[in-house]
Amino acid sequence: MHLKSYLSVALYGLPALAVDTAPSSSAVDPFKVYTITAENITAKLIPYGARLTSLLVPDREGNEQDVVVGYDDPKDYLKDTQTDHTFFGAVVGRYANRIKNGTFVVDGDRYEVPKSENNGTDTLHGGDVGYDQRNWTVTAQSDSSITFTLLDRGLEDFPGDVITHATYSVDSDATPENPQGLPQLTTKLVSLALTEATPIMMSNHIYWNLNAFKEANVLNDTFLQLPLSRRLIGTDGILIPNGTILGVDSYKGAADFATGKLVGKDIDKAAGLCGTGCTGYDNCFIVDRDNSYGSGNSMVPILRMNSSTTGISLEVATNQQAVQIYSCNGQKGNIPIKPSQAKRNKEEGIEGAKNVNKYGCIVIEPEGWIDGINNPAWGQLSDQVYSPSGAPAVNWATYKFGKV
Repeated sequence: MHLKSYLSVALYGLPALAVDTAPSSSAVDPFKVYTITAENITAKLIPYGARLTSLLVPDREGNEQDVVVGYDDPKDYLKDTQTDHTFFGAVVGRYANRIKNGTFVVDGDRYEVPKSENNGTDTLHGGDVGYDQRNWTVTAQSDSSITFTLLDRGLEDFPGDVITHATYSVDSDATPENPQGLPQLTTKLVSLALTEATPIMMSNHIYWNLNAFKEANVLNDTFLQLPLSRRLIGTDGILIPNGTILGVDSYKGAADFATGKLVGKDIDKAAGLCGTGCTGYDNCFIVDRDNSYGSGNSMVPILRMNSSTTGISLEVATNQQAVQIYSCNGQKGNIPIKPSQAKRNKEEGIEGAKNVNKYGCIVIEPEGWIDGINNPAWGQLSDQVYSPSGAPAVNWATYKFGKV
């Protein structure tokens, strides 16, 4: 997304240092844990994938709960990449989500990038070695914020060089957007095309569980609302856009979260919605702003979610044109929850889930329209193709936590 006013500090006030190598070849420790804190919120992150590994916020009783899915041991993220490859907590790019056939055209030139999914059918999250597998450099840090930087010199055969700054910050300041001073995480992904015109579509790939695994899954205790999404992108059986735009009344209303409902309320009607042989959600919901929100890339509240089990609520606002929602349909229960999460549940006398089960989490990916570069009729190219002479790509999102 273009955001010209963000340039001066976020782009040019940071060191130019970056790392674009795989984990084994870097002298920098990609698994060092960095902690940022503010009142009632603590986040932990690592350079490997510029990844959020933990987020502690209070529940209705005032007890801290970790609402992010992942691992306590940072090195387990590398093991995950080599096995399940969940993308837990990572920044994904240079182009998030899927690219049909691993090809696209920019300024009349056709490019091919590695086809990393469905037996070489399409590209997912940037190719064989996307940004989630890169060792980012810490270029700025304070008690409440951290910035990771990555210099991408034509990685995965994408055209040209791109530098990206991923800034995470936490605060509990009272502002016009947050009058109650609720604990809030802010993510800003700022990318500059340095040498050639190129597709850029970044996103955070955070798995959330607001019941902190006190329940087997999120189906019957987690409420989800997408207040600005009455359309979603139609896909084929492997989740590649087929050129159609669906209303949320499709699949007997399974995709309709406009007024909000429990995640599991209509999930039985969602057979095929997340692909062939899949029941659940893995879909790109379009964010349709009305005039009251201002320009097409203004910050707007796109999602509200809460757990009746813990009382934790989450509101997400972003400048992006869409949000991918994934209801963890593919989780097989083979990944244990964090020992720290299990310990909290035991101390509270709660059996809870032992593993990340099917439907045991919700992934929220603020981003552009999936495969928009291959569907120019959608009018999304100005927000997905960037050049050295143009504005930066900015993915900006806030995650505000409260109680119900």
